[in-house]
Amino acid sequence: MSDARILQTVDIFSDLTLDQLEKIYTICNEINCTKGTVIVKENTPSTEIYVILEGTVEILVGYSGLNKPAEKRIGVLDRGQSFGEVALVDQGLRSATVRCISDTCRLFEISRADLLKLLKDNPDIGFIVMFNLAADLCLKFRQASYRV
Repeated sequence: MSDARILQTVDIFSDLTLDQLEKIYTICNEINCTKGTVIVKENTPSTEIYVILEGTVEILVGYSGLNKPAEKRIGVLDRGQSFGEVALVDQGLRSATVRCISDTCRLFEISRADLLKLLKDNPDIGFIVMFNLAADLCLKFRQASYRV
C-alpha cells in the first residue's frame, strides 16, 4: 500500500473516496522514529494531528504522587489510529505525552492550519472527517472512563 491509499487504514479518514484521500495526502508530512522517541510532550503547544501508519505508541500523563513526579500510561495506540485531535478543536497545550514503544513507528503529521483549510475548502471532506473525529474522541473518552 502506498501514497494516499495508506490513509484508508486511518479511522478518522474512513468513508473518504480515493480522490478525497489524495487531497488529505498532499498535506501529510511523514515522520519515522524509533523506540523511546517522544513524539509529543504534555503541556507543549498543540498544532498538529498525527496518524499512525506503522508501529505502536503509548499515551502518558504526568501526575504528582507523594511529591514525586511520575508518568502514568493511560493508553496504547497502533496502526490506523490518531492522536493530537484536540489540536483541531483548540490550540491549547498537549494533554499527554506520546512515545513510540515499538521498534519503529511511521506516522503522518498534519498541521492544524493545513487540515482546517482543506476541510473548509472541501466541506464534503470536512463533514466526514469531523464526524469520524467526534466518534473517535467519544470512543477514547469511554475507554478512559472505564479505567477511572
